[in-house]
Amino acid sequence: MSTGVKKSPSNGFEKALTIEEQQAKINEVRKLVGSLPEKLSIYCSDASITRHLKARNWNVKKAMKMLKETLKWRAEYKPEEIRWQEVASEAETGKIYRSNYVDKHGRTVLVMRPSCQNSKSIKGQIKYLVYCMENAILNLPPNQEQMVWLIDFHGFNLSHISLKVTKETAHVLQDHYPERLGLAILYNPPKFFEPFWMVAKAFLEPKTFNKVKFVYSDVANTMKIMEDLFDMDHLESAFGGKDGAGFDINTYAERMREDDKKMPSFWTRGSPASVIPEPALTSAASLDLNVDSHSDTSETDETDSSYLKGIDLEIVSPEENMPVADSGTRTSENMLPDKLVTHDNKANV
Repeated sequence: MSTGVKKSPSNGFEKALTIEEQQAKINEVRKLVGSLPEKLSIYCSDASITRHLKARNWNVKKAMKMLKETLKWRAEYKPEEIRWQEVASEAETGKIYRSNYVDKHGRTVLVMRPSCQNSKSIKGQIKYLVYCMENAILNLPPNQEQMVWLIDFHGFNLSHISLKVTKETAHVLQDHYPERLGLAILYNPPKFFEPFWMVAKAFLEPKTFNKVKFVYSDVANTMKIMEDLFDMDHLESAFGGKDGAGFDINTYAERMREDDKKMPSFWTRGSPASVIPEPALTSAASLDLNVDSHSDTSETDETDSSYLKGIDLEIVSPEENMPVADSGTRTSENMLPDKLVTHDNKANV
């Protein structure tokens, strides 16, 4: 099989590799990452490593660096251990929830309603977002890696716009959930949202924002996106479908409590997410997050990875650890986007 190239958001070209070449890179990343505690070794399935490689244009060194940062984040933040009772207050208004329907590809659907924001705590908002992402992944069917986001702009106004929240959200989703987004549908966004979207795009790779589709209920050719993607009998009426049930917090809470019971088995060996991992370590503190400077020397990596050396993996709880961009440095909300995010910090959701 011949190898070709196609356009890529990161450097103008994306490698088209044979199956054998892809597997060789997956194996190289796994070997370089080394032995891990059980949950982290389960996280490093072939599919997961592939998503990180795709997000870094199949550059082994960059993908390994990205993966190790995520492993460190997961060891500290413990996203798979967040439970409904910890985030229930954030969920009361239905600002984010997993729908009870899927798209025609079987992908999990997360509904987002920014006008229903009920919290000023960025820490709380991010924690609930992470919970929703983990729950959506739990409910993905076998062999499906991506989900769909439906973003409802009903009632949205300028007070709901926050560049700081957008930046933190983009950081978590792009850096720690690469290639999880299949499609994001912005439903009936108001005209004043367009300038904000132009700013928000600075946080995203072109590959990511190209997954974003604007749909308007009064524009037939955009509504065709919904008809092609969903069974309209099951799609909720807020998005042009025929299901008028709406969001009920009590019903949803019961669904989430049931899902919480499934989560521990999802992160043990023998679960669908698992592969044959390296022998587990006894402590996450034993993780070596140094990037091997000699790996993938055939690739050019302009990123200085020296800051990864000697990382302290002291475990802290989600309440104490707020994910931030740029190596833990909080950035002022009123800074210009080009000062907030450098190109190399971008990834693909």
